[in-house]
Amino acid sequence: MSMLSSISEFSSRSLAIRRSIRIFARGVAATANRLIAAIIAERERQANLAVLRALTDRELRDMGLMRSQIGAGLAQAAKDRSCAQNQPTRRP
Repeated sequence: MSMLSSISEFSSRSLAIRRSIRIFARGVAATANRLIAAIIAERERQANLAVLRALTDRELRDMGLMRSQIGAGLAQAAKDRSCAQNQPTRRP
């Protein structure tokens, strides 16, 4: 009987260890995903900033922007996009 109980105890410990490793790996993957998303978002912001800064004042005015509003406008757009991405999508 003691042999069966030690095998049972070992397998339950093994299962708990595997479960803990799986949870830890998911956390690491989620953190890596957030880091990569932040890097991509920053690169995208830099690219948009470069494009907007290359426009003439007339082109910016046609879009309803002034040169002084470029940075704040991109920050607001990034905030809106982040909020939209964090909301769950509804499927019909």
